[in-house]
Amino acid sequence: MNLIILFIMSVTASSKLVIKSPAFEDNEFIYSKYTCDGVNVNPEISIGEIPKNTKSLAIIVDDPDAPSGSFCHWLMWNIAPKNSIKENSAPGIQGRNSFGENKYDGPCPPSGKHHYYFKVYALNTKLNLLVSTDKNELEKEMKDYIIAWGELVGLYKR
Repeated sequence: MNLIILFIMSVTASSKLVIKSPAFEDNEFIYSKYTCDGVNVNPEISIGEIPKNTKSLAIIVDDPDAPSGSFCHWLMWNIAPKNSIKENSAPGIQGRNSFGENKYDGPCPPSGKHHYYFKVYALNTKLNLLVSTDKNELEKEMKDYIIAWGELVGLYKR
């Protein structure tokens, strides 16, 4: 019986959210409007295939190509499980990004083409975290509650 429960849990945890945006296609360039060279607001993110038992969503936007290692541009949790995050909005609690701010800070690479991962997580709970929470703390706190996730990769070069 334990084996069956483990199997069901692993199937549920591997559910995939469908993440899209009208601002860019997967592995394509992000419109400059959503970067430090433009208005610097978050693009709309569409979220499909949200499991019925989802209590909240979380999002992390990071750039693994940054010279100092992974650089977090945006993190937010306790987002209502709806099918989109609207442009220029913050429908949840925003944590501290790598700029040291609690907001979306768009792509702004110093040189070359960078990849920006918009990762969305469906959680079976709401999180009780401080606004000083950073990416590593958010990932640690939500890891046991992820029931589905998906990502969309955008590119940007200045």
